[in-house]
Amino acid sequence: MDGHVLSVLSGAQLTLTVSLASLGVAIALGLLGAAAKLSQRRPLVALAGAYTTLVRGVPELILLLLVYYGGTIGLILLLERLGLEAEVNIDPFMAGVLTLGFIYGAFMTETFRGAMLAIPKGQAEAAWAFGMSPARTFFRITLPQMVRYALPGFTNNWLVLIKATALVSLIGLHDVTFHAMQAGAATREPFYFLLLAAAVFLAYTTVSLWALRALNRRYALGSTQVSL
Repeated sequence: MDGHVLSVLSGAQLTLTVSLASLGVAIALGLLGAAAKLSQRRPLVALAGAYTTLVRGVPELILLLLVYYGGTIGLILLLERLGLEAEVNIDPFMAGVLTLGFIYGAFMTETFRGAMLAIPKGQAEAAWAFGMSPARTFFRITLPQMVRYALPGFTNNWLVLIKATALVSLIGLHDVTFHAMQAGAATREPFYFLLLAAAVFLAYTTVSLWALRALNRRYALGSTQVSL
């Protein structure tokens, strides 16, 4: 039993790695998507709108399987069309990270878009009047203020993303859920090991809530706080 417990706990590190890597992708896509939706260019607005609508309307599991299995088939067909023969293997880690990041980037898009809209436009216009570039205005004026408005939605998205990492076990990634299922099957004690996996996720979400609440208090100084 001790060896199986250690294997489950070792999978917890991979789960955290997948979660953080996916979060990085989601934040990047969310900022780009929010900027596109708020831009004056109709093609960008339409593209961002299609992205958020499509992703939020399709289950995470289907998208994950499409990327992992469908991507492999698509690359093989592409190589055959080009007259090339090669073995194609999509890395489960990259597939999981990119798919989860792509999915939650759509949710982050709406979170960041709402936060940007909450900031008065006059502040950016004043920065431009003082000669600040759009990039400098974003990092010096917009970003510090939007954090306060984005944190409640960001917290919710992050907590859901952590739990969604359990799906990567279905494509062979040896995360905490995969090891828990393997240990349960080997020892015929699935309930025990699934409870252990649940405890790992609960620990991650509890620590995340504590950290994000502290961050919320930091950015809410001098204003009405929004509880997380």
